[in-house]
Amino acid sequence: MKSPFTGGDTTLKKEQRVLEYRKDSFEVSYHYYQCVDSGEQFTTTEIDTLNINQVHNKYRAKYGIPFTDEIRSIREKYGLSAAKMSEVLGLGVNIYRNYEGGEIPSVATGRLIRLAEVPDEFRKLLEMSRNALEAAEYERVRKKVDNAQSGSSNVESVLKELWFGQSYPNIYNGYRVPSLEKIGFMIRFFAQQNKPFLTALNKLMFYADFCHFKNYAHGISGIYYQALPKGPVPENYGSIYNYAANSGFVKTEEMNFGDYVGDRFITGDKMVFDEGDGPFTTTELKVLQKVSDRFKGLTTKKIVDISHEELAWLDNVEEHNRISFEYGFDLKNIG
Repeated sequence: MKSPFTGGDTTLKKEQRVLEYRKDSFEVSYHYYQCVDSGEQFTTTEIDTLNINQVHNKYRAKYGIPFTDEIRSIREKYGLSAAKMSEVLGLGVNIYRNYEGGEIPSVATGRLIRLAEVPDEFRKLLEMSRNALEAAEYERVRKKVDNAQSGSSNVESVLKELWFGQSYPNIYNGYRVPSLEKIGFMIRFFAQQNKPFLTALNKLMFYADFCHFKNYAHGISGIYYQALPKGPVPENYGSIYNYAANSGFVKTEEMNFGDYVGDRFITGDKMVFDEGDGPFTTTELKVLQKVSDRFKGLTTKKIVDISHEELAWLDNVEEHNRISFEYGFDLKNIG
């Protein structure tokens, strides 16, 4: 980045600042560039987005307002279009679509949408808006609610609760709702590109999530991470990787090294991950590729050693703490 003031070099800096949003104040890791020659400070569109995303994350978390992917997931859970969901919630269709597009609802509206995630509460809303739906559609959605209430059609929800709990998006999961499908494809991506052993895969997952947070204030997977002696690891990684293998995302092959045997993650066939057309957003795919390239060809020991240089591990390993995504802004070994 060249200085707009002198055309010379700049330095990317960060400091704790308090920013206001909707008459509330939030402390964030404020990023900015500083001109080396003049000392002038400036930001770019990307840096402004990173700063405001931090504020929006904290506002949503503080007031229980669902995030964009949650809002979309709640609607899809009941098989409704955006137009019909807006009618059930009593909102204008364009207003609701804006919420799925990233606009932040009011606290009252956000909590209404959050309550709709609970089948019993959604059933009440469905009954109140029954006349807005065709009879056949009403019956179809009602059956979806019945299934959601009984849990008979939601094995993924059971696994997610078992592995990730019922926590809403927060600073320890990168302000993301965990998606088993996206997690499976993350594992597949690295299996295809890097063929990592288990310990190395743990580090690749960590760097992908925390690097994306560093640049965009959101993780990718919604996974919690913990600092263990061999570096940062996803919590419940054994169960998660078994799920990925059993669901066909990846395969494992045994590698015999004489004194020990290691499992390497591979794929049976190649998959093209296209930007904007697949499981990942453009920024997610960009970061995944960056992480893959950064660690490709390195031994597992080297990758572990690199992860041991990160504050995320150094500050938390003694107590084996869960790692805050705030440490993403301090990543040393990847941009």
